[in-house]
Amino acid sequence: QVQLVESGGGLVQAGGSLRLSCIASGGTFSLYTMAWFRQAPGKEREFVATNNRSGGRTTYTDSVKGRFTISRDNAKNTVYLQMDSLKPEDTAVYYCNAKRIGLGMSYWGQGTQVTVSS
Repeated sequence: QVQLVESGGGLVQAGGSLRLSCIASGGTFSLYTMAWFRQAPGKEREFVATNNRSGGRTTYTDSVKGRFTISRDNAKNTVYLQMDSLKPEDTAVYYCNAKRIGLGMSYWGQGTQVTVSS
């Protein structure tokens, strides 16, 4: 069982930056593909970014390309989401996800609120 704890959310003005962190425990972090998702009020949870086990391959949803950067430190069991040039439409609860591809194992954190004011 993997436990994930997100932090770093908050209130920021449009154009500002935030860095989210997600610390994992209870499993071998380097075996998990890590991802960030978000859920805005009244909307379904959506994919934001993912990072493969080594951190060498990243994928982003189109709306955040060029503004967000996902990275991981396997020695610290942590995945990060650097968010720059934030927009009001980025306002959401951001969730960390850990997945073992092909094994049906997927874990979620409790989420951290990001609010971007215009």
